[in-house]
Amino acid sequence: MSLQDIKTRIAKAETAAGRPAESVTLIAVSKVQPNERVAAVLEQGQRCFGENRVQEAAGKWPDFAKEYDDIDLHLLGPLQTNKARQAMELFNAIHTLDRPKLAKSIARLAQELGHCPDLFIQVNTGAEPQKAGILPEEADGFVAECRGLDLPVKGLMCIPPVDEAAADHFTQLAEIAARNGLAGLSMGMSGDFEQAIAHGATHVRVGSAIFGARAYDTQA
Repeated sequence: MSLQDIKTRIAKAETAAGRPAESVTLIAVSKVQPNERVAAVLEQGQRCFGENRVQEAAGKWPDFAKEYDDIDLHLLGPLQTNKARQAMELFNAIHTLDRPKLAKSIARLAQELGHCPDLFIQVNTGAEPQKAGILPEEADGFVAECRGLDLPVKGLMCIPPVDEAAADHFTQLAEIAARNGLAGLSMGMSGDFEQAIAHGATHVRVGSAIFGARAYDTQA
């Protein structure tokens, strides 16, 4: 499926949900994709990309940034506290703020660096033990804590459990965001982004539907 196909589907989903055109940001998830595939999508005009690992992004995007203007890079994977400085220097947005220790580190670094990426708090809506994210019942308190640290929290992010109806989790995330006055909703991936848009997603994360199957190193 091409980038244009995905954009067309997003536009149709916006219309079906009664939302304005271009109210949804498409994040092209380029993790573990060869540089030639990423370059092909850049050539088609896409500028917003998502990566899961700070190290991988650091080895890929500075070179692309020399060639293409206005790249908008989003961190979608878990962030270790010791990688926070590098992440803040590299990414325009971080979607995985999920614990007080990380929030305090980012706040300290923001003062030191004089800037801070846009932040999304990851909520573990399915309360899955193997997944990162603040639990739903702790989300309101964590939003307040982050605001107390003067962090630029723009919204919430979730990754629904694979064996549950995604729509229920999108609804839950939207409810938490609404009661905390947050406009951003990072939710929806290749298989369910249209549902996410119907539930208010402002950012959808689409990888394989744009790039094809990921080229994981089978020798690793």
